Amino acid sequence: MHRRQFLAKSLYAAVFMPYIFSRCSRPQNPPNIIFIMADDLGYGDLGCYGQKVIQTPNIDRMAQEGIRFTQCYAGSTVCAPSRSVLMTGLHTGHTTVRGNFGKYGVTGLGGGEGRVPLREDDVTVAEVLKTAGYVTGMTGKWGLGEPDTSGEPNGQGFDEWFGYLNQRRAHSYYPAYLWKNKEKMELPGNTDGKRETYSHDLFTEFALDFIKRRQSERFFLYLPYTIPHDIYEIPELEPYVDSSWTADEKVYASMITRMDRDVGKLLDMLKELDIDSNTIVFFCSDNGAARRWKGRFDSSGPLRGNKRDMYEGGIRTPMIVRWPGKIPAGQTSETVWYFADVLPTLAELAGVRPSKGIDGISVLPSLLGREQDLGDRFLYWEFFERGFQQAVRWKDWKAVRLSPGAKLELYDLGKDLGETTDVAEFFPHVVEKIESYLKTARTESENWPVN
Repeated sequence: MHRRQFLAKSLYAAVFMPYIFSRCSRPQNPPNIIFIMADDLGYGDLGCYGQKVIQTPNIDRMAQEGIRFTQCYAGSTVCAPSRSVLMTGLHTGHTTVRGNFGKYGVTGLGGGEGRVPLREDDVTVAEVLKTAGYVTGMTGKWGLGEPDTSGEPNGQGFDEWFGYLNQRRAHSYYPAYLWKNKEKMELPGNTDGKRETYSHDLFTEFALDFIKRRQSERFFLYLPYTIPHDIYEIPELEPYVDSSWTADEKVYASMITRMDRDVGKLLDMLKELDIDSNTIVFFCSDNGAARRWKGRFDSSGPLRGNKRDMYEGGIRTPMIVRWPGKIPAGQTSETVWYFADVLPTLAELAGVRPSKGIDGISVLPSLLGREQDLGDRFLYWEFFERGFQQAVRWKDWKAVRLSPGAKLELYDLGKDLGETTDVAEFFPHVVEKIESYLKTARTESENWPVN
């Protein structure tokens, strides 16, 4: 670890450790935590969210045994900033990584310039949980730091890590190598044009092994799968091989069902190891569907837009949380929350205070099926790939600004879930309130300047 990074992490521990055991109401037996995140899975791609043809029985069972949220949001409409929000508890107006490519940053191994890593002084959810005695592991796609930068997972709180550092590398499911901690793990079965080792399967194997090895400890496992992000690749097309769909449609559906199978394996292992009742499991997506698949899968469901849009189809995510004996089974919640809330929520589960100055708040009461009034707060997003764009959620109101200086579009999601009718001219007082919030919603970033 770099000296500055060591000092920053040590300072965090020195500041917050006195609070951890003296002022927090620490649960008598904090749960293990597993956070599973799909990549580009649409709001409508799961059976429990209305999907009709893609089979997801294990994730649907998860929803039946836990709570399903209908108004949960990702951190962004693309992967890197969404993951940065998740890790830091800071929305895209404050978090370090605000886009897949910044003005500065480093050249990633996949060839793209401007890969901005997390900073040495960023405090991640993994680091917060380590102060509570958790052992931390991660497998899948990171996207928040290239090799030998301050953003590597092992320098951001993860004891064990296996997967892709670079987003572009993660486009292929048959890579020549993956990273295991700070070392390359070569995959000879994928060299010289061979396609023998499917990376997704390795992530599931790592996750199962991590749980088995760490079952006697309190653990946090972050599992950001790369499915169903394109390129669309899979070893076999079961159970859709005989369908009349296009080749891409068959692969897309097969990828989701394969991931569902592996979620089932994880849930089954928790029961086999008798740690099911003391493990809370989350399942979500990092942003909206890359393709709507309109007329086939309708991956955005009733929502407008998809990935890279600031409308609901780009940022609303499925969110299912299961904790037997603690979360009432078969619950559906309309609580409005987002990725910035994950860090403080997991901190409260662990019985520790979150890092200071974050944008999120704990939604643990909502997870447990209790009343929680979150109606008057603002949720914020910004996005730079199509010029500077902003979105705000306040109560049932959703505001979108598609360019600097443009008038706000305003939608009443309680009456118009599909964001079909801009009602800004009819509710000037709402527009004025949101405009007032936007004046202080963000700080400038040298990597993502507005002008």
